[in-house]
Formats: sequence, C-alpha cells, structure tokens
Amino acid sequence: MRELVHPSSYVHPNAKLEENVEIGPFCIIHENVILKKGCKVDAYCELGVKTPLSNGSPLVIGENSIIRSHAVFYESSHFGDKLVTGHRVSVRENTFAGKNLQIGTLSDLQGDTMIGDYVRFHSNVHIGKRCTIGNFVWIFPYVVLTNDPHPPSNILRGVTVNDFAVIATMSVILPGVTIGEGALVAAHSAVKSDVEPEMVYSGSPAIKICPAGKIKLQDGTRRPAYPWNKHFFRGYPVEVIDEWNSNHE
Repeated sequence: MRELVHPSSYVHPNAKLEENVEIGPFCIIHENVILKKGCKVDAYCELGVKTPLSNGSPLVIGENSIIRSHAVFYESSHFGDKLVTGHRVSVRENTFAGKNLQIGTLSDLQGDTMIGDYVRFHSNVHIGKRCTIGNFVWIFPYVVLTNDPHPPSNILRGVTVNDFAVIATMSVILPGVTIGEGALVAAHSAVKSDVEPEMVYSGSPAIKICPAGKIKLQDGTRRPAYPWNKHFFRGYPVEVIDEWNSNHE
C-alpha cells in the first residue's frame, strides 16, 4: 500500500489508507484521515488539518475519489464515494456530502454544511457556513452563498438549496434564503427572498420571471430546457437516468 505514496509526501502513521490509495508528491496526510480504497490525491495537498472548530472526528474520503493538486481539507468532514475536485480547493470542518460531489477549481466550502448526492460546484464557488444543499444541484462559477445578515456579526443563517435547483454564474444568495426544488436563478442575480420551486428568478434584487419550463433549449428542438434532467444525462450513472426517465413517463 505504502509504495503508492510518493517519497516526498508525509503520511502520519495513524492515518488510514485503504488499498490502492495513491498519494502524489509533497502531500501532508495528517493523523485523523481515512482514505477509502481507490482514492487518488495529487501533488501538494494537505488533508486532515486540525482546527478548534472541529470535533476531533476524522476526515473521511469515500472510495475512488480524486483530489487534485493544492487542495486543503480539514478534519471532521465526511464525503461519499467518487468525490472529484479541481485544483486549489479549500474545504473546512464539519462538511458532510453524499456521493459524487464535484468541487471546481478555487472553490471554498466554509464548513458546517450538508450536501446531497451528485452535486456540481463549478470553479470559484463560495459556500458559507450552515448551508444545506440537496441532491442533483448545479452551482455555476463565481456563485456566493452567504450567511451573515449584517456583517460582521455572530449571527449565521445559511442558504438552503433544494433538489435539482440551478444557480447560474456570478449570482449571490443572501442569508437564510431557500431556493426551491427545480428552480433556476439566472446569472448575475442577487437573491434576497425565497425562490419558488420550478420558477425562474432574475435581477438585482431578483424577482420571479416565469415558470422554468417556459425556457426552451437552443438546439433547434424548442423542447423545454427545464426540468433539465429530462434531456441532460452526462456524467450520471445508468440507474439514476433510468429513475429519472421512469418519473417523467
């Protein structure tokens, strides 16, 4: 097992590496880390950073995950199988995520956060503390989920994003807002109040525009673009796609 660890890296003797775990050059794997089988950690990563805000539980990375270079993960977090990150990702303590989370380059997760299955964060996404994110959520580049209603203060009100919601590029979601299931927040929006399910919100401040189903695909078919899982399947396993198709029949 240890022959898959680059000689320039440090792995604490108490860290738990299951079979076929690869550790690239110049990594630091602290004591309180569990890397399940088939994980790959690229160069210059640091996993299991201790902090006064963590509770002493381990950082657990699920099977067949890929953590790309210069990523930093704190202890007391748990990730399901097939986590994939970009480069220079930062993930703080008490982050709990389901399977196949994707975190884009330069994204920052501030911790105390619950994340569902098959969530997609593009690059430069900021997730403030105490956010809750459902399953099959898409959050595009430069989106910020905030949590302080009158900064700086000690009051934290996280954002809730429900299943299948989409938040487009460079949008800001203000503290305590709930994004409804299947909703679309358009690019460059500032959302200060709750977003209804399956609706489009746009603007600063964002207002309700129309049902999401009124937006048409720009592929010549004029089919509805939403719900997006009626036509977009790339990267999802067959069993998930089959379930979607059966639900749409």
